[in-house]
Amino acid sequence: MAYTPGNKVRIVTAASLFDGHDAAINIMRRIMQSKGAEIIHLGHNRSVKEIVETAIEEDVQGIAVTSYQGGHIEFFKYMKDLLQENGCGHIKIFGGGGGTILPEEIEILHQYGITRIYSPDDGRKMGLEGMIEDVIRQCDIALNGNGNFNTPLQLGEARDVRKIARLITNAENGLEVNPAAPAKTIPVLGITGTGGAGKSSVTDEIVRRYLQQFSDKTIAVISVDPSKKKTGGALLGDRIRMNAISHPRAYMRSLATRDDNTALSSHVSDAIAICKSENYDLVILESAGVGQSDASILDFCDVSMYVMTPEYGAASQLEKINMLDYADVVCINKFDKAGALDALADVRKQYKRNHGLWTAQDNDLPVIGTVASKFNDEGVNRLCDILFKRIEEKTGVVFGEFSFGETAKLSQSVIPAARVRYLSEITAQVREYANQVDEQAQIASRLYQLHGALEAVGDKDGSTAATLQKLIDENWELLNPVSRKLVQHWPEKKKEYEKDAYEYTVREKVISQPMYTRSLSGTRIPKVLLPTYKDWGDLFTLAVAGKCARSFSFHRRCIPIKT
Repeated sequence: MAYTPGNKVRIVTAASLFDGHDAAINIMRRIMQSKGAEIIHLGHNRSVKEIVETAIEEDVQGIAVTSYQGGHIEFFKYMKDLLQENGCGHIKIFGGGGGTILPEEIEILHQYGITRIYSPDDGRKMGLEGMIEDVIRQCDIALNGNGNFNTPLQLGEARDVRKIARLITNAENGLEVNPAAPAKTIPVLGITGTGGAGKSSVTDEIVRRYLQQFSDKTIAVISVDPSKKKTGGALLGDRIRMNAISHPRAYMRSLATRDDNTALSSHVSDAIAICKSENYDLVILESAGVGQSDASILDFCDVSMYVMTPEYGAASQLEKINMLDYADVVCINKFDKAGALDALADVRKQYKRNHGLWTAQDNDLPVIGTVASKFNDEGVNRLCDILFKRIEEKTGVVFGEFSFGETAKLSQSVIPAARVRYLSEITAQVREYANQVDEQAQIASRLYQLHGALEAVGDKDGSTAATLQKLIDENWELLNPVSRKLVQHWPEKKKEYEKDAYEYTVREKVISQPMYTRSLSGTRIPKVLLPTYKDWGDLFTLAVAGKCARSFSFHRRCIPIKT
């Protein structure tokens, strides 16, 4: 019978550092979500410090990690130690690594205080769902109250994020929280937009530039993701794209909507008030993906930004987007996609209509094209410049001097927009080459047959011999120069492989590469044994398709035989 948790269970999931195997943890966290858990997913190749910092900031009950990289004992022990040092030993640790983690190592980790390491035997006995239900059952504890955080925080954070996280948890659990009023004006930047537009990537770039420009300022990010109506679970996956938040002056908390028809959690106002009470200099609120009508974020922010992509459909669709009436800044992300410039022109026209800016110049409008995935993108630089200025204008808060240097233009990016399908071009070239090889091989086979027929006829029939010779000449002309050379020199190549050693010269020094080895019984075994093909077409395919050592074009500059 399926286990139903009595509390909202929050779990951090990740694959360990130096481990690119994320298939297992993805399966596990999906089952956890289906059981009603809220999953803060970090993805693969995550260090202990990243995982522990996330668990503390998110105030979770458990951590679930897969580790296939061989260093599991040190990895899990360090995780337990780091949690204990920071007064968060109540967070339970679960792990697995298939046959990588031996039974005796599992026992060592259990004795050290790791809650549970699941083995292949556990999988056979309990099944996937049984293991997940065991995790959720052990994590089904309430985290209300102020927490026993008597020891100093060892993570080097500018604020005690443990207490901030617990206050937000209390608010989510329906307890009354009365955060103190901030001592200064703290602006709130609201970021909303369609799902998949890259809001998290844009937010990460804004946080990075903010921390770089203002070395004495702090920032808090509240990110909201939707809960599933069917299960109540949620994937809080914004941290996968958020790399800049691993910083002493940054704090991030993920919230689930815990409702199926809203873009924000009902506890957003409490979370913002708590962050303000801790005197963070800027608070960013990122909503869940919204449609055309939602503008609820406006009730919680001082400055709003709408993030979209060039792929919104027909221009008439822009008239339905409610946020274009209110957004202080519009960001068209993924601007390297086809049709981006047309989209920019259409959005600017619609922005003018919505705001009555009939005489405004296009470049003066707060509508910016960005490529958040590109390093030091000039569009993101301009976006941040406009955002920081708009925040100062609307709130009176002065961050200080800031400037963004020149960077590479979009056309100078690693993969230009015109080449985004370069992999398709490569596969097309490979297919074309394979077709050419097949065509030339057929001609070579025909030539071999014609030569055999000519030898059989000999002088018996002069007219037939002449006809055959004419066909041989015609087919010979159909072979390209490379193919002719391969056919002509195949006997010589075969002899090279039959020698006792292959010799070649490097910097006036003769290198001898043995071509045979001796077995224990004294049998002479060739290192390279060529097929006994006689048909020229087969020989041609063998050589040109790269199946013969040193024969393919880019093999020739390698060390002979060692390819």
